[in-house]
Amino acid sequence: MESITSPGRPQRVNKDKYTAMRDAFLPVLPGEAPGLTVAEAKAALLPALSHDLFPGGEKAGWWLKAVQLDLEAKGVIKRGGTGPVRLFRTGTPK
Repeated sequence: MESITSPGRPQRVNKDKYTAMRDAFLPVLPGEAPGLTVAEAKAALLPALSHDLFPGGEKAGWWLKAVQLDLEAKGVIKRGGTGPVRLFRTGTPK
């Protein structure tokens, strides 16, 4: 996993949790700015998360942020406008 906050320093994470979060996160994001706030995206994706991997939404916020930073580093999503942070899909990975 990459991060826009520490480029060139990939981190190892649990593949199943990463994939589950990414697969729940991307479909809820719009394809254009201004996008959704992180809180709006989290609320929209929680019902799609695996209850085995994220019982009761446990650690979903941490994983959402980790996947967000990775997808931003890869150019799959972008931040739109000014605060609060709003996210949208670019459809153009690096």
